[in-house]
Amino acid sequence: MATTVDVAPVTRFVERVTSNVERVIVGKRRQIEYVLVAMLCHGHVLIEDVPGTGKTMLARAASASMGLSFKRLQCTPDLLPNDVTGVSVYNQNSGAFEFQPGPVFVNVLLVDEINRATPRTQAALLEAMQERQVTADGVTRPLPSPFLVLATQNPVEFEGTFPLPEAQLDRFLLRMPIGYPEEEGEITMLRNLRKRHPVETIGQVVEGAELAVLQDVVTDVHVDETLERYIMSIVRATRAHPDAVVGASPRGSLALYKTSQALAALRGRDYVVPDDVKEMAPLALCHRLIIRPESQLRGRDARSVVREVLQQTDLDLGDLG
Repeated sequence: MATTVDVAPVTRFVERVTSNVERVIVGKRRQIEYVLVAMLCHGHVLIEDVPGTGKTMLARAASASMGLSFKRLQCTPDLLPNDVTGVSVYNQNSGAFEFQPGPVFVNVLLVDEINRATPRTQAALLEAMQERQVTADGVTRPLPSPFLVLATQNPVEFEGTFPLPEAQLDRFLLRMPIGYPEEEGEITMLRNLRKRHPVETIGQVVEGAELAVLQDVVTDVHVDETLERYIMSIVRATRAHPDAVVGASPRGSLALYKTSQALAALRGRDYVVPDDVKEMAPLALCHRLIIRPESQLRGRDARSVVREVLQQTDLDLGDLG
């Protein structure tokens, strides 16, 4: 018998943040929730969409709502690794080198147009994202907690860009688009922006320090053994799919498992249901697949492969029925 977990604090926290961010990002409730799912799982998010869809505003509004520190790093080809992690500067008064922390020492780091940075600079984020620490001049320094990287990239512009390698993509818990707003939502946005931008007046509605407690709550959300096997069936099916050179990694299995737990808690349940897994699968798995070139020529992509896998993978409901 599974132990009952009180997920009400998670639901309240997410609802207050989401409602506050919706003052800035209109009609994108699901996308806001997915960012919070990532934060509840100690994960990072790659937001991939065309310019002007609100990627930067989403990051700013979310951090402000939780009272977390926020910095924006604009990626360019001349950006150096030290510009991300920090650098030691000689202090003439003390006669010693002093470490000046880079923008990565923050709660929420917006890495804008990450694919414009060189591979060397992109790699500077690897240790920070995975280990939540930075090693510079032989000294390892921990990053603040919570620590979230929200990276953005434009999927339709390739000139002067450096595509993220698979190892870097795999560090992101979720990859998602923002998408254009619905007509009524866009009209509301136009009205909201007639004077000051709402992000300039958005206030804190929760304590960011609560995240540490809520992250522990999420890990206690029950996942039935039947659903564990369902998750494994989905992941293993991506590895065996004829259109995929490489399927989802074990890190992908873990991502799907954890985000399903977080989504269940967010929806007010202390147990995961199949729909949680199906909803998170495209966001947690697609960026971990490599599609065969010949399949791409036929119009196949990772999203269509994952969609097909979900349709073809059977769930033995057993006691869940």
